Amino acid sequence: MDARSDRGIIFVVGLLLLFGLVMAYSASAPFSLRYYGTSGQLFLKQLAAAAAGLVLLFVLSRLDYHTLRRTSEVLLAGSFILTVVTILPLPLVKERQWINLGVFALEPTELVKFALIAFLATGIERKGDRIESFTEGILPFVIVFAVVAAVVMAQPDLGMLLVLGAVTVTMLFLGGARVTHLALLGLGTVPIIGIAIAVAPYRLARILSFVHPDVYSNSSGYQVTQSLVAVGSGGILGRGLGASRAKLFYLPQAHNDFIFSVTAEELGLLGALFLVGLFAAFAWRVLVIARRAPDELGRLLAWGIGFTISFQVLVNLAVALGLVPVTGLTLPFVSNGGTSLVVSLAMVGVLLNIAGQGG
Repeated sequence: MDARSDRGIIFVVGLLLLFGLVMAYSASAPFSLRYYGTSGQLFLKQLAAAAAGLVLLFVLSRLDYHTLRRTSEVLLAGSFILTVVTILPLPLVKERQWINLGVFALEPTELVKFALIAFLATGIERKGDRIESFTEGILPFVIVFAVVAAVVMAQPDLGMLLVLGAVTVTMLFLGGARVTHLALLGLGTVPIIGIAIAVAPYRLARILSFVHPDVYSNSSGYQVTQSLVAVGSGGILGRGLGASRAKLFYLPQAHNDFIFSVTAEELGLLGALFLVGLFAAFAWRVLVIARRAPDELGRLLAWGIGFTISFQVLVNLAVALGLVPVTGLTLPFVSNGGTSLVVSLAMVGVLLNIAGQGG
């Protein structure tokens, strides 16, 4: 790793990783015990993913990020093809989101997330001032996003689609696209979102349960209700590490989407605030890296990576606290999920390389 790499972000990510591994074991133990016969099965998979992610972090921190100018299209095409595989009726496909590779399950949309950031950053840099044009500037990116979005919706994974859409708009804006063009595109997506909700009853149920949680507390609003119970029962200091009651199958996806709720229950308000503080520190260090980036490509990559992770954190926390409808997004570095952890650590490796070349 370059001596000029940002030590602050290394320290913060290290704490997030350790915190996440501890909470991943605690939150997943009951589920793992019931379905695998041992409390540590899912934790061991998460530990292996952390090891693989750290290797990628080291490799990418040493690999010049400018190589993405030549490889971003290949990365996006490859991850897109893998995502297409998930919607095909194949025996290795699991729940239309994962590809079962035996020892682990690959979630291709996580790869798309990083590949799209790289594709947008290199493409926007290449276009320069032409990004202000609608037809020559943002339209090619919108077409690519629409193709990717169609496959992601077919899985369906509305939460990931939200992340991909948000990072696309944000990076186009930071790259110099006209606000009026982006606003028109935003208005154009409203009827599409309406149709997507209308054709999938469970999405409408999630929105209704968000608006009227008391009415749907035993049906579509059950997850959020149990999440709020877990958060509230933690108090200031929490029940104690490993003492969560919600994870004993009262709270579905306790080790994935709602791991923050288990954290608040076991470690209390202080533990929850410590975790939020770590994410805030991560966002701050990314801002520093982006500001000190040596060129436009580095700046856009740093902004894209930082925004994607921070946006996903905000949405996950908002869901756990009942502030937005359930999206299915995990908490980066913390939730149980091998592909998500590996990709998150890989993106940190890119940040370190940018920091190493910056001022």
